[in-house]
Amino acid sequence: MTIIYQGKRLFIELRTIDLPNGRRKETIIVHPGGAVAMLPCDGDDCYLIRQFRPAIGGYIYEAPAGTMEPGEGPEETASRELIEEVRMRSAELIPRGVIMTSPGYTDEVLHLYEARNLTPADDYDPDDDEVIEVVKISRKEAEAMAQDGRIIDAKTISLLFRCREERS
Repeated sequence: MTIIYQGKRLFIELRTIDLPNGRRKETIIVHPGGAVAMLPCDGDDCYLIRQFRPAIGGYIYEAPAGTMEPGEGPEETASRELIEEVRMRSAELIPRGVIMTSPGYTDEVLHLYEARNLTPADDYDPDDDEVIEVVKISRKEAEAMAQDGRIIDAKTISLLFRCREERS
């Protein structure tokens, strides 16, 4: 294993691996650490964020999310990020499983939660490098946005799907 890049939140390695078919391959793996995403719900409504994403040069609708800090568990991260990004606290975090974001090149695992019983909170300051607008919409409209392409963020589409069955 050779570390190509070491940053504050992630590292990238060059690794030679033995494939199940007996071949050897050199591959690059990105290790960003663990992360969480939450769908904050208030009855038939949910809160999404409209966030500027420099990598795509524009705004997208997405569920609030964030990276786990060292020593922090997924639920603790979800609680903190919900306050930072939506300014809400959740009295009930319901686990909705995990997803692998892009297993072709990264080992990132994203823990999904549905957040219920929301109350205003300001325990944590928003990150100064994030440009976020909080949007409250019906869950039905959010699902329609995912279906018609107005929501293109994979974690948000996954959360809308995973949280849907509970309401059906």
